[in-house]
Amino acid sequence: TMNPAQRGVAVVMAMSVVALAAIATTAMMTTQSTWSRESELAVDHAQAQVLIQAGVDWARAVLSDDRRLNNVDHLKEPWALRLPPMPVDNGELAGYIDDQQGAFNLNNLATGGKISVVQFERFRRLLSILGLPTTLAYSLADWIDADNEPQPNGGAEDEYYLSLQPPYLAANRPLTDVAELALVRGFNDQVRARLSPFVSALPANTAVNVNTASPEVLSAIIEGLDLDAARALVAQRERAYFRDYADFSSRLPRGIEIASNDLMVTSRYFVARVRVTIGGAEARGMALLARSDIGWPAIVWRKYQ
Repeated sequence: TMNPAQRGVAVVMAMSVVALAAIATTAMMTTQSTWSRESELAVDHAQAQVLIQAGVDWARAVLSDDRRLNNVDHLKEPWALRLPPMPVDNGELAGYIDDQQGAFNLNNLATGGKISVVQFERFRRLLSILGLPTTLAYSLADWIDADNEPQPNGGAEDEYYLSLQPPYLAANRPLTDVAELALVRGFNDQVRARLSPFVSALPANTAVNVNTASPEVLSAIIEGLDLDAARALVAQRERAYFRDYADFSSRLPRGIEIASNDLMVTSRYFVARVRVTIGGAEARGMALLARSDIGWPAIVWRKYQ
C-alpha cells in the first residue's frame, strides 16, 4: 500500500500524463486540419513541431503544479520522473525535465562583469574532479568578464579570437546557453561532452540545489568535501531528501561548512526536453523554464530541431 505522500505523487503524475495526452490530441487535430494539403512528410514534420510545443507546455504545467504542492524540489517528485514514450497518431512523444540548479551555473563566475574569486576556485575544482585542464577556467573567465585584459594561464580576449578563421570577438558577458562554450578557447567537443552534464548557464546568479546536485558538483562547491564524502551524501539523499539548509549542513562531515546562500533545497530554473516521431519525421525541442510562485513558468529560450 502507498502512503499519502506516495498516493499524491501518483495522482499528480497520472494527471500530468492525462493532461499531456489531451494537449497532444488537440495539437494533432489542429495540425492535421491546418496542413492537410501539404505533402505527407511536410505534414508529419509540422505535426511533430506542434507536439514539441505541447510537450513544453506539459512541462510548464507539471512544474507549476509542483510549486503549489511544496517548496522543496528533489528527485523523487513527479517532475523528475521520465515520461515514458506515449503513442500519438502514427508516432510517439517522449519528454523529461532537468533541474538546472543541480548543476554548476557557469554565469556565477562573474557578478557585474567582475570575476568572483570564490566561484572561480569552485569551477577550477570541478574541472579537476572531471579530469579536465584547470586552465579552462581562465579562458571562460575572460569570455564572461567585462574587461579585455587576458587572464594568465590560458586566458583569451579579443586578440586571440581575432586571430582565428573566421575571426570574432570575446563575448564579455554571461553565457546565453551552455552550447556557447563551443566558441571559447579550449572547449573542444571532448571537453564539452565531459563537462556538459555538470554545468548550466542561467540568466541570474543561482545557488545549488543540494537535493538534485551530483556528487561532482557538491564536491566542487563545498571546499574540503572530497568526492567520496559527496557520494555518501547523495546516497543518504536517496533515502531521505534534504528538507532545508540546516538538515543538509547537519549531515556534512565534521569541520566542513558552506554559507547558506550558496545552497538551496528548491529550484527556479529547469530545462524541458521533448522528442517526437511521426511517420518519417522526427523533431526535438528544449526550453529553459523560469518558475515563479504563481502561474506557469516563463520560457527563457527555446530551441526546436
